[in-house]
Amino acid sequence: MSDSLWLATAAVLNLAGMAGLALSMEAHWRQVAHCSARASIKVRHPLRALGVAALLLSLQACLTADRPSMAVLVWVMLSAASAVVIAMVLARIQTRAEATSHSGRT
Repeated sequence: MSDSLWLATAAVLNLAGMAGLALSMEAHWRQVAHCSARASIKVRHPLRALGVAALLLSLQACLTADRPSMAVLVWVMLSAASAVVIAMVLARIQTRAEATSHSGRT
């Protein structure tokens, strides 16, 4: 596989890993799923494990694409970018939910 395919795979895995880690948190899970914390605990724990696994696979894809010193740098930058993207998506979901609740009150 070419280096660019490995890096694209790393980016997708990193984004999925950050999403899994974010959704494994109670507040974000309630924000997205709109269910109780106790009911969702069986879903959130595997999400955390899958998030960590996806991040590790992303690191492995970066290491396959490039030499270690550059791969770690790329992985850290991908992690930062993925965290920002997930934060923006979660903020947009919150804004949409608030807009829906406010439009129903008027």
